[in-house]
Amino acid sequence: MSIQKQSGVLIPEDLVLVGYVAGAYGLKGWVRVRPYSADADALLTARNWWLDKPEMRDVSMMQSKTHGGDVVAQLMGVADRDAAEALKGATVQISRSHFPALPDNEFYWVDLIGLAVENLQGEQLGTVADMMDNGAHPILRVDVAPQADAPEKAVSELLIPFVDQFVLSVDRSAGKIKVDWGRDY
Repeated sequence: MSIQKQSGVLIPEDLVLVGYVAGAYGLKGWVRVRPYSADADALLTARNWWLDKPEMRDVSMMQSKTHGGDVVAQLMGVADRDAAEALKGATVQISRSHFPALPDNEFYWVDLIGLAVENLQGEQLGTVADMMDNGAHPILRVDVAPQADAPEKAVSELLIPFVDQFVLSVDRSAGKIKVDWGRDY
């Protein structure tokens, strides 16, 4: 794992943005974190968090639990409500290597971003730019490369439901997702 330096601090290059500090929780220095994912396992299990306020630094997470849609946590060195409030707005990042392991055929959304998307006809549809959740299931947001042979039919993105009916395989090592989806859907 490569490391970069910022203000003399060694920062892992595999950091993933997982949420932000929404404010203080209680009087004893706990923070309330709003996760960017409905599944907050990484926030609940990783013992080292990286916060960007006042500058990028790692903080030991001592305890955490879910509270409504948020995660509340006690961080080393944050002793009272004022210290917790001072962190409001800080982004929370976690090293990808500290994410919990997943069963086969399950993926963290961050692992899908940047993969090429190809359909059954062998057409390159584009690359995964983002994942969204519509409540029923996740959706791949695919940035489509412009077609030289049909610029008037230019589509800038495709939204493909991330369900077995349409997503046939994900091969992270090859950097490819195979889908049953037409360019004109």
